[in-house]
Amino acid sequence: MIRIRHIDHIVLRVADLDAMTRFYCDVLGCSVERRQDEIGLVQLRAGSALVDLVPVDGKLGRQGGAAPGREGRNLDHVCFRVEPFDEAAIRAHLGAAGVACGPVESRYGAQGEGPSVYLQDPEGNTLELKGPAWQAGHQGP
Repeated sequence: MIRIRHIDHIVLRVADLDAMTRFYCDVLGCSVERRQDEIGLVQLRAGSALVDLVPVDGKLGRQGGAAPGREGRNLDHVCFRVEPFDEAAIRAHLGAAGVACGPVESRYGAQGEGPSVYLQDPEGNTLELKGPAWQAGHQGP
């Protein structure tokens, strides 16, 4: 049997590598872990996982066809588990970076029902920031 423990990495094909690197590092707190410019790959550390950015016009990116956009997505969304989940602090941080987010809603995730909010990166990929599961007896936001 295969037992998955957590997300190891995701790969996003991107049109603007610099804008996406700035967003994931400056707004979401990732850091550049490794660059392989010869094949067109930037790997960002996101907690225990990696977010790989592959320019669509690079060696790896060209293998994937057209760039992501309204008519063609590479994925629906990526969920990042965050703790603490402080709605006011999250909104203030995103707002200072010029990033809008939706309402906090109670959604089910890997550790149960808890608070989450959706936002988009500069290329329209939907991201979910998910807090810990509600404590017993809590009804959500």
